[in-house]
Amino acid sequence: MKKVAFYTLGCKLNFSETSTISRLFEEEGYEKVAFENRPDIFVINTCSVTENADKKCRQIVKNAKKISPESFVVIIGCFAQLKPKEISEIPGVDAVLGAAEKFKLLEHLKDFEKQKEAIVCASEISNATEFNNAYSVADRTRTFLKVQDGCNYGCAFCTIPLARGKSRSDSIENILKSAHEIAATEVKEVVLTGVNIGDFGVQGGRRKERFLELVKALDEVQGIERFRISSIEPNLLNNQIIEFVAQSKRFVPHFHIPLQSGSNKILKLMNRRYLRELYVERVAKIKEVMPDACIGVDVITGFPGETHEDFLDTYNFINELPVSYLHVFTYSERANTHAVDMEGVVPKKERNERSNMLRILSEKKKRAFYESQIGKEFSVLLENDIKDDFMYGFTENYLKVKLPAQESLINQVKLVSLQALDKEGVMTVREVVVA
Repeated sequence: MKKVAFYTLGCKLNFSETSTISRLFEEEGYEKVAFENRPDIFVINTCSVTENADKKCRQIVKNAKKISPESFVVIIGCFAQLKPKEISEIPGVDAVLGAAEKFKLLEHLKDFEKQKEAIVCASEISNATEFNNAYSVADRTRTFLKVQDGCNYGCAFCTIPLARGKSRSDSIENILKSAHEIAATEVKEVVLTGVNIGDFGVQGGRRKERFLELVKALDEVQGIERFRISSIEPNLLNNQIIEFVAQSKRFVPHFHIPLQSGSNKILKLMNRRYLRELYVERVAKIKEVMPDACIGVDVITGFPGETHEDFLDTYNFINELPVSYLHVFTYSERANTHAVDMEGVVPKKERNERSNMLRILSEKKKRAFYESQIGKEFSVLLENDIKDDFMYGFTENYLKVKLPAQESLINQVKLVSLQALDKEGVMTVREVVVA
């Protein structure tokens, strides 16, 4: 029995796909082992959102060959689709599979016999038209369920349409089957993932269903305590979705909404499909119907053409919004994107300084949000995360909390009263005993 190990870089979508591909190996009789356990085969699922992700891929290959010098190393994922030839020339790489091929890895490589040169199976991205169902199973507490793939948007900074193809989705019927499979396990929380999940419903190039219909159907699934929406574009997060989540049985009050810039000038240069006024409306609507909702924000600093005044426009815009935390990305040039040829390149030092300013703002926003919740009661899903006699978990509105460790509470949902913030910014709580 050959041993196989997996390593995933990047997003929750990648994690769901790695988990599904690992199950395909196990069904064929391979033994799944830890990365450090001298496997015969390594499968590395890559990301290419930032320049560092590319470098990370090279480092993982190097580490793999140190652990198991005779191993067969396979690279899949976004980086593999974008730069298959470049990856095939990395020392130690034996095969590279693109977006249309990765779920057929076992068919393409069969016996995993080494060749004189790396095997490259990466067709044009236009061939990636099939939707491959995927969900993760490594964590008994939380699962990432893939509902959508690809993107039809043309944001100037983004390589994802080149790496994953056009927008396509599973059917609600198939997703419900996966949800019921997950419900039969110990998993308590499902995170819906995709590239552009608000665009859910495109099958065979035509829109057949909508995201709101999916949310309503999943809300009826018995056996799952929580559904969480991972990230959704502001122009696709309509009032009907927000209002349904506010009164739903299982969808939690947590939204992650990409902004990218608070300057309308930069939003237009980025080719985003909204202006900041719409973003304000979405945040206001969420807070109107769910005052305690957690709202996360993606933002990019140093996009070409972003002056210091444009950045301050973004900084002040976010500072005034009732949002809870930021994911800050420093712009990096990506081949074959529109932005790479734009004028007004921002020096890297300036990009980093702007990112640091926004990360400090994020900490301020997060602390203010946590403090606003002290004294309130929420349910917390406790995880297998025990350190220094404390265990950790997240409330439905995404507050990280801790309480004295009891192994019997792992993967349990408990009602707690929020007490105070510790020095690390984690909420201490008191369990509420329900009579």
